[in-house]
Amino acid sequence: MKKLKIMGILNITPDSFSDGGKYHDADSAVRRAHEMVDEGVDIIDVGGYSTRPGYTEITEEEEISRVKPVIEAIKDLGVEISIDTFRSNVARAALEAGATMINDQWRGTYDEAILDVAAEFDAPIFLMHNNHHAQYDDVVGDMIRELEESAELALSHGVKKENIWLDPGIGFAKSREEELEVMRRLDELVAVGYPVLLATSRKRMIKELIDGESKADERDAATAATTIYGLEKGVGAVRVHNIAINRQLADTYVKLKEDIDG
Repeated sequence: MKKLKIMGILNITPDSFSDGGKYHDADSAVRRAHEMVDEGVDIIDVGGYSTRPGYTEITEEEEISRVKPVIEAIKDLGVEISIDTFRSNVARAALEAGATMINDQWRGTYDEAILDVAAEFDAPIFLMHNNHHAQYDDVVGDMIRELEESAELALSHGVKKENIWLDPGIGFAKSREEELEVMRRLDELVAVGYPVLLATSRKRMIKELIDGESKADERDAATAATTIYGLEKGVGAVRVHNIAINRQLADTYVKLKEDIDG
């Protein structure tokens, strides 16, 4: 069993659903990035555009102004830096500033030129399942088909196959029951052949698995349970807020399996 990659969430927004703009200014964001490295993060996912319900639209210029100085300040920390954006101009500015990966929640369908940027910089890109509808004949089958279409589109733009990751999009365009079905059948997505990123951290699915009432920052232990579940299903990385607990649990679980199974 391979070591699980931990992607740490660094939202540089005033209206993030989970941290309430805790790292909105560059100084606090940079301090948090240093903490993430100490906690064992592999990838720092920097985002300047909130997609919480009722979010406020911002310009590309504003998004760039939020993320660029932070990326420039943390580019030498010795870990990967992904830019969480679906806009090609923002992705380009971030990669020029020192980011090394792209995390696109619209899997190249919102701004197709982002795939050209990924190819130009030879940057890995995470393609997250999302769409403008939430009606499926078979949620997992339809999700896999749409992600495979996006992967093929990325390849046609010159993105290398080894640079493509898939994300099932928990929390996006799916009911709670459909999200549980996606979790149950994660191994089917893994079997497609691209590495898979699982992003459940503090989301409503976690809230409802606990008690339906917990606050966002009270869901880290439950999130870690889905990390272990995803590891068993074969995912290659998880995107989380609490790096320390997920790093320790994942590494301990892998070591335990190796010690027991030989």
